[in-house]
Amino acid sequence: MGYSVESPILVGTNLTDIVAHRKITIRELGGCMGPIWPSYYGNCRSLLFMIDASNPTQLSAACAQLLGLLSAEPLAEAQVLILFNKTDLACYMTVEEMKSLIRLPDIIACAKQNITVADISARTGTGLTEVLRWLQDTHGAG
Repeated sequence: MGYSVESPILVGTNLTDIVAHRKITIRELGGCMGPIWPSYYGNCRSLLFMIDASNPTQLSAACAQLLGLLSAEPLAEAQVLILFNKTDLACYMTVEEMKSLIRLPDIIACAKQNITVADISARTGTGLTEVLRWLQDTHGAG
């Protein structure tokens, strides 16, 4: 698979275009921007929700944000990919323990959306091919 990436920077958000036989635009909105997330729901076909696996102290806040997104009516038909990032770093909890703590199987079972989960490391590239494949499959780019 061939991919190219273009990343213009905007005030408050980052846009990344991934070209995988067609262009897919990804808008990054950090957790601190949670209050403005609803203004972006209207044009959202997919949701990539990243959890920092090296910082389990933020797990409850991330879970609350995720539940808010999954319950938002405009996102009821979005495809969801939950990413546990930084799995290459040492942590006092395993990713499996974190998934259990937030009751991820229950969240997946109760959500309206189709949810996929991946463990990744953006630094080492582990799991990123699967993320790109998910984007391509989800958006029919191929």
